[in-house]
Amino acid sequence: MELGLAGKVALVTGASQGLGAAIAAELTREGMRQCLAARNRANLESVAGKLATETLVFDGDLSAAENVIAAVEATRARFGRLDLLVNNAGATKREDFFTLTDQDWQESFALKFHGYVRFTRAAWPLLQQSQGCVINIVGIGARSGKGEFTIGGSVNAGLLNFTKAMSEYGVRDGVRVNAINPGRIETDRLTRHLERFGRDNQIGAEAAAARLRAELGIARFGRPDEIGGLVAFMASDRAAFMQGAIVDIDGGEFRAL
Repeated sequence: MELGLAGKVALVTGASQGLGAAIAAELTREGMRQCLAARNRANLESVAGKLATETLVFDGDLSAAENVIAAVEATRARFGRLDLLVNNAGATKREDFFTLTDQDWQESFALKFHGYVRFTRAAWPLLQQSQGCVINIVGIGARSGKGEFTIGGSVNAGLLNFTKAMSEYGVRDGVRVNAINPGRIETDRLTRHLERFGRDNQIGAEAAAARLRAELGIARFGRPDEIGGLVAFMASDRAAFMQGAIVDIDGGEFRAL
C-alpha cells in the first residue's frame, strides 16, 4: 500500500530490537528516513544496516532527560524536520508485587512513562511544524490488573491517559497523538515469558506456547511486522481522522469493552 510517507522523517525509540526494529523496518519500506534511538549502539547499527533509507543512530540512556533532548536535536540537525515520533522504549519488570522494590518501580517509570512524556514534549515543536504525529506503543496490560504485572499495568494505564490528554493539544496544534496496545507478539520478551511459563508448569516450549494461547483464547501469537504495518498506516494520511485513538492488536485476547 502506498502511504505517502516517502521522504518523511521518523524518530523511533527502543529501536535496537523487537518491536522497535520491526517498526523501523516497515517505515523504511515506506521510504521514511529515520533516527533510531536506544542504549545499545551495536544493536542499533545492526538494525540500521538493514534499512534502505537514510538512518541516524543515537545511543544513550533514554531515561535521562538530557539524552531525550539530544536525540531530538540530533534528528533535527541531520534531517531538518520530524514527522513521526514512535515512543517504544522501555520494558517493565514482571514479578510478584511483593518481590518488587522501589527501585524496580522507579526504573520502569523513568524509562517508559517519563521517557514517553519527555520525548513528546521535546519533539512537539518539530511535529507542530510538520503537522506530524506521535504513536505510543503501550500494551494491553493497561486494560486489566494482574498481580505479576503491577508495574507494567500501572505504567501502561498512565500512558493511555497521557495519550488521550495529549490528543487535546494535538487538535489545537495539528499533531495527531494515538496509541497501539500490542498483545503477545513474537519477540525475545515473549520467549522469556514462555520459558518462565514452561518452568512453572514443568512442560516444554511447544506445550507452553500451546497452553498459553489456549488460556489467552487466541489462535496464534502476533508478528512484529504486524505492529510495524499498523504504525505505518497510523502515521499516514489514510489515518488522518484518528486522534486520541487506542488500538488493540492482540488476536482477540482482550474482550472487555
